Order: sequence, then structure tokens, then C-alpha cells
Amino acid sequence: MKILIEMCAAFCVASATQVHAQDYPRGPINLVIPLAPGDATDTSARAIADELSRELKVAIVPVNRPGAGGALGTGQVVKSKPDGYTIILTNNASLVFRSILDPETASYNPLTDLTPLGLAMRSPSILAVRGEAPYKTFREMVEHAKKNPGSVRVGTAGAGSVGDFCLRTINSATGAGLTMVPFTGASPAVTALLGGHVEGVILALGTMTGHLRSGTLRGIVISSKYPDFSDIPTLAELGYSEPFFGVWVGFFAPAGVPAEVIRALVPALEQAIRSPAIGTKLRPLGMLMDYSPPDKLLAEIRDEHARVHEIAQKSGLIK
Repeated sequence: MKILIEMCAAFCVASATQVHAQDYPRGPINLVIPLAPGDATDTSARAIADELSRELKVAIVPVNRPGAGGALGTGQVVKSKPDGYTIILTNNASLVFRSILDPETASYNPLTDLTPLGLAMRSPSILAVRGEAPYKTFREMVEHAKKNPGSVRVGTAGAGSVGDFCLRTINSATGAGLTMVPFTGASPAVTALLGGHVEGVILALGTMTGHLRSGTLRGIVISSKYPDFSDIPTLAELGYSEPFFGVWVGFFAPAGVPAEVIRALVPALEQAIRSPAIGTKLRPLGMLMDYSPPDKLLAEIRDEHARVHEIAQKSGLIK
């Protein structure tokens, strides 16, 4: 009789655990995208959301919350209820860079205020010039800039952007003295380059793929190798030890989400991100599928946060 009671008790505990584990998700999950609709990250997020919906068998509802360089949407998720029904797909520009450079607006700590769920994709940063530029390589551009101080202006998506820090890294590594010209976004910077108002731009690859393929623009250095433009060298390939920053995009939940939510979301996200259909959709956008688990994503955030903070201090951007 005792053995029978113990077996029944064990069965009840196992059943209760299974039911509890299957309790999430019970309904739609909001996926906050802290950017305007239509850009490469937004398009990629919606593609992954479709796959994730199939994995979890609930609706994944993309919700655009643009503003303050991504800080508005990120801040809303940080403050949302940690029940697993609000998650975010955001990039390092809004999560790491903004929190260091504009802590009043981005008043969150990327290391503690969100729960990493997995890295989804990357887009390399690229320094591009016009196809007819007199310098054909990165080294030629650096030498021209050194011989003609102030003559090489490079557009970025704004002060404090990933491109801005890439330019600071290049100047530090080469002594080129390239002049940064901030724009209000990637599109105005590309327009200025095409119009001859600047000599180069440093932006995420996705904003320039069409121009690079047509030969209107020429990439002369890239933050990491990309299959469609394998001839463009990295700084490491050119003999420089300090790499410059690319753009990465990852999934996060608010801090404090229950363990069962993480157990459900993490493997489902990995399956969705690794789907061959996703890779096919991302590549034309200048994005590469690059899944990493939560612990590796957190380690990358720590490393990048420390590096950005150091550069910002040396540059006088923060105290």
C-alpha cells in the first residue's frame, strides 16, 4: 500500500510539472521592434516571428516602437511585466551604445535589465566610397587622408552611432584623421555620398547592398567577412589588430521572467533562427543568420559594453 501511495504521489508531481511546463505560452506574444517599419531589421524580425509562431503554436505579434534611437521601445520592454508575453528584438546600437552615450534617455542597464534569449543575426559595418573615387583601397584612402588633412569626410548614421565608433577605431589604428559627418540616418548619408558631399560612409551593409552590386559604391574595408562581398578585406586582414564594430541583433525578455518561459522560448527561437528559410530571406538584406545562446550573447554584450565605454571616455563623449 505504501509503495502504491508513493507511486501515485510521484505520478501526480510529474503530471503537475508537465502541465506547468506546458502552461506557457497560452496566448499571443508581443514582439517589440524598437525601429520604424520597413528597414532590414524590421523585415528580418517579422520573418523570424513567423517561424517562431509555428514553433510555439501561438501568434507572435510584431509591434513597432521606434524613437530615441531604439531606446524608447527598449525602455518599454524593460518596464513591462516579466511574464514572457512581451519580448524584444533589438540591436547593439540601441542596447549598448545608447545606454552609454545617452543614459538619461536610455535609462537601462543592458547587462541586468533584460534577459538574453539568443543572438539572431549580424550585419557587418562597411566603409564605402564612390566607384570613381581616386583611392581604390583602404590603404590608399588612409595615405590620401594623411597627405591631405581634412580632405576625407566620412558620413555616419549620427553622432554616437556604430559607424561613428568604427570611424574612431579606424583613426586610432591608422592615424588617418578622417572627418566624421553625422547624418540623421543611413539613407541621408548614402545620398550625401552619391552626391559628392562626403568622400565615404560607414554604415551597416544592408543599406548599401544594391549600390555595391551595381558598382556605384565600392567597399574598401568591412567589420567581418560577408559571402556576397568576400573581396572586401577586414582590418585584421590588412594587418590591424583592432577590429571595428558590426551590428548584431538579438532577442531579449524583461529581467525576472520565469524559468519555464526561458525553457520554452530559447529552443523555439533557436529553431526559428536556424531555419533555412530565414537565412534565404536575410541574406539579400545584408544580414547573416548567426545564432548564439543566451550565455554567449551576454558575454558579447559585456565585452562590447566595456570597449564602447573605453572609447567613449577616451574620446571625451562621456566623463
